[in-house]
Amino acid sequence: MTVQGQVTRTLQGLRGDRYGEMLLVKSGEEGLFAEVYNTYTLNDCPEELWVKLDPEAIARSEGALAAVPNGPRYWLVDSIEKTRPEVPEVRDFGGILMTRAAVLNLGGTTIDPSPYRGRRVARTALFAFDADCTVYELVDPDGAVYVMQSWCTAVDPGLVESDLMDLGKRLELPDGWAYQSRRLSEPLRINTTDKEAVVLQDELRNSYSLVG
Repeated sequence: MTVQGQVTRTLQGLRGDRYGEMLLVKSGEEGLFAEVYNTYTLNDCPEELWVKLDPEAIARSEGALAAVPNGPRYWLVDSIEKTRPEVPEVRDFGGILMTRAAVLNLGGTTIDPSPYRGRRVARTALFAFDADCTVYELVDPDGAVYVMQSWCTAVDPGLVESDLMDLGKRLELPDGWAYQSRRLSEPLRINTTDKEAVVLQDELRNSYSLVG
């Protein structure tokens, strides 16, 4: 137990597990934000239900400006340590149960899906990659490194982890950006338990977290 009403839980053996998310876009004092709901631990984002989701109907029923399905996705992290309410908030979207997992700061007054743009995410979590695993990274012109936390099959349904080694050949990287893969000699930890994460996506909707 961390604070009253909050618990910290560690999930292990995630790599390769399938999940999906629903983003409920709303307006706040700093502009648009999205409440992020995640299927992980409840179900594996069943395809037969996922393809039938009606985002417009979900947005109306949830009082949101928009509902944006994000997935299906597959974890590349090996473990997650996360602090959340003792009684999690669960929603049913078209028969798929999801837990409220994070808040994504979209900023501005319009939804901008542009790839390679970092966005702040409040998720109170520690993402960890084990030593000896392979990670896939984007490096921006200033040398900042973003490690892929999950790959997505929304754009390319046939994408599998073995494709990620040479993914840089497919990506239309902005000037000065690079894609690389490497095998870790020691564990890699992305600790955003007490600060916001910075997350971006490439044009295939694979998601990356800022390292450091």
